[in-house]
Amino acid sequence: MTNQSLYNGLQDPQFQHPYVDIDEWRDEPVRHRYIHGGFEGNDTRFSFYFPPTESYEKRFFQPVYPVQGSENAAQSHIDGVDNKIGFAISRGAYLVETNMGGASDDFSLVYRASAAVALYSRVKAAELFGTHRPYGYIYGGSGGGFKTMSFIENTTGVWDGAVPFVIGTPMAIPNVFTVRVHAMRILGDKFPAIIDALEPGGSGDMYAGLNEEERQALEEVTRMGFPPKAWFAYKEIGDGALTVLSPAVMKMDPSYFEDFWTVPGYLGYDPESSASRARLQHKTVVSEVIRPRQTEVTDSDAAVKMGVDDAWKMLTEGQESIPSFKLADVPAGDVYLDGAYIRITSGEAAGLKIPLGGINGNIVTVGAAFGFFTSVQTLELVKPGDEIVLDNSDYIALQTYHRHQVPTSDYSVWDQYRDDNGETLFPQRPFHVGPAVAFGGAGSVQSGRFEGKMIVVQTLMDESAFPWQADWYRTKVTESLGEKLDDHFRLWFVDHALHADTSSNHVLDGLHIVTYIPALHQALLDLSAWVERGVTPPASTNYHVEEGQVIVPSTAAERRGIQPVISLKANDGERAEVSVGETVNFKAEIEVPPNTGKVVYAEWDFEGEATFPIHAQISRVNEEESQAVVEAAYAFNKPGTYFPVLRAASDREGNSGDLYTQVLNLARVRVVVK
Repeated sequence: MTNQSLYNGLQDPQFQHPYVDIDEWRDEPVRHRYIHGGFEGNDTRFSFYFPPTESYEKRFFQPVYPVQGSENAAQSHIDGVDNKIGFAISRGAYLVETNMGGASDDFSLVYRASAAVALYSRVKAAELFGTHRPYGYIYGGSGGGFKTMSFIENTTGVWDGAVPFVIGTPMAIPNVFTVRVHAMRILGDKFPAIIDALEPGGSGDMYAGLNEEERQALEEVTRMGFPPKAWFAYKEIGDGALTVLSPAVMKMDPSYFEDFWTVPGYLGYDPESSASRARLQHKTVVSEVIRPRQTEVTDSDAAVKMGVDDAWKMLTEGQESIPSFKLADVPAGDVYLDGAYIRITSGEAAGLKIPLGGINGNIVTVGAAFGFFTSVQTLELVKPGDEIVLDNSDYIALQTYHRHQVPTSDYSVWDQYRDDNGETLFPQRPFHVGPAVAFGGAGSVQSGRFEGKMIVVQTLMDESAFPWQADWYRTKVTESLGEKLDDHFRLWFVDHALHADTSSNHVLDGLHIVTYIPALHQALLDLSAWVERGVTPPASTNYHVEEGQVIVPSTAAERRGIQPVISLKANDGERAEVSVGETVNFKAEIEVPPNTGKVVYAEWDFEGEATFPIHAQISRVNEEESQAVVEAAYAFNKPGTYFPVLRAASDREGNSGDLYTQVLNLARVRVVVK
């Protein structure tokens, strides 16, 4: 697989003169030697976190974040399972972080700078621990997943393996967000009924009670890959990064936003469409510019926002310095303000387009979006008396952009936009935005060709990186490796997990999802054992893709991967109806995929508080301790509908005290108390 065109970083003139400006021992979050520095003549910076000599095992882990900008992000997550420094040190590894060169027009810099940092970390490791070559592993999610794949596909001799997680495809941006937001606008107040239908003991028919347009919107987003069970969090997930990313589309395809309203074949051309009915173009005048109190934003403030679900927020600037505007009048009634813009039509600022944050009385605030104004100072041009338009036209147009971005046939979720002859149903734009965004963020478009070994971790309820996208990448790797696929690649799906790579204390989250971080950690450990000692990792998850949805078997033995599977019953069913004070009998069967670990704990939450106060008594049913039964009896003293939850974990070594590698899952049932 060696290719002479791959980058090895050894002779790159930009990275020949490293320097160290901090070298000290630290005790938090665990004892480690911290080294910080950079390279002369450019903005690349790095942080190394080395373990004590007695625990060092000649490897490093290198997290790759969605956006460039911080070599100190791990220092903001030093508690619990999210502790990258603690996990690395506990496994005899040192942690490598880099800002990936910072912002640059050179798209290859992200992987060249990251490779240079990895290579220099080996120099420092040899100085500290004696001559050797540490094994190196990169891992990253979402935008960091794009980068992780790009880095290992474009380099040689730098990293020995990779764990991309919650990954997209080159066609992901902006399409995974546009189709979701379109459905959210159309479905509106129908989500509670949709969610109830999908809950245990529900009807199972999420389309019940929907009109034709609503049904079509829900079917469209489902066939595009949005996992329906993730709708439980519809209020929380919102439009994701769409408002922040939309300027990229507007710059690359500006004529689309006119064509949408004026050209046949686009939804906005129909004056009776819901898009036309929701359109807002409210003309008014700025009566006062309200200046905020100035506060300083430091580099460290920005550096902490590097998770896969919030790193894009770094793309906004100086919110504390942005003014708001008092208007002569505001729209009346129930208007659709999501994604609206403030268009300045007169005065010095005429032509300026500002994202609308919200309306409070007759005061409008500025929202978050990258690329609408070059600096906060540009907003100084807005003056009282300036005419403006509150306009949501572009945002509504963007919501069906995916219909006009039909790619090649390997993206089967777009088949819904083709007729029986393979012809597209809607007008197509002259180019695809997604691959351009992917290339700009990662330095290349993923090909599936790489050296070393890889384990992909993908979640089955991912609302932003739809699960099928990992299967798309697997097909690309298969095209490259053929019969050698299993010698180099694994794909593990994790159920009951969303996109974010940080654990959550939110009650709604606790009752529906688990963190996938322990599965990610186990993937890194299995990857290192695979590379260093030839230990074959657990098999890929068994699945198939049907109409955009990833379907997995109901038992752990059939499903494979590494996550335990729970089957939970209340009074022998998914739904129980009882009277106040009547005992409900719960029984769960917990099964871990073969040779992937032992059941180590289980805990109950009956009242919907997400505190899981009751530790379950586990009855193990086989010698391997990979199968267990949990039973409980509980009586509810108030009427209502309850969703009791059992959360359980497995650990490869059966260690109930190792939070880093306890792979979680949960199960829910419905109890109606009358």
